[in-house]
Amino acid sequence: MESLVIPAFILVVVAAGVALAARAISRRMKASAAGAAAPASDPVELARTAAAKLTEDQHRRLYALIAQGQAMAAIKLYYEATDAGLRAARDAVGALAAHPQPYRTPASAEAAQEADDDDTPQRFPYRYRAIASKGDVTREVSSNMLNDEIYGRIRTLARSGDTEGAATALTRHSDITLKQAREFIALLDD
Repeated sequence: MESLVIPAFILVVVAAGVALAARAISRRMKASAAGAAAPASDPVELARTAAAKLTEDQHRRLYALIAQGQAMAAIKLYYEATDAGLRAARDAVGALAAHPQPYRTPASAEAAQEADDDDTPQRFPYRYRAIASKGDVTREVSSNMLNDEIYGRIRTLARSGDTEGAATALTRHSDITLKQAREFIALLDD
């Protein structure tokens, strides 16, 4: 009987170790699944908030690095300027590159946010031309209610699958019908 005590004790210790390891792995998997299941924030909104954290000089230098294709240097600049984490800096620079943001002073950023909430589109002193083509079909929209930022939002909506929302936004910022806007949006998928 004494000869079975030591092997039984070893068996209990090994079983406890396996149970603890399984529990730790289960917790890690749940934590990573919760992190992956969290919805990714809107890249346009991420770009806006990231640009708001920069001074005018930092903003100018960051976009100069992005234009030169120096992504790592741009991430480092953002990381040092904002004290954000490395992953957050990488995501912010990616969003800023994909959705360029003009520099706004804190007061003008608040005014721009209020203007975004307004139902009437702003009229610009110039006409903006947006052109989309696929194969032999080309469509053009020209309006003084469009600019790069608004057209970028419309393209983002179209690429994310919200073609109806993109068409509605396009009709709101131009003088074309909803049918024409749908035809234009159909040509945007890359």
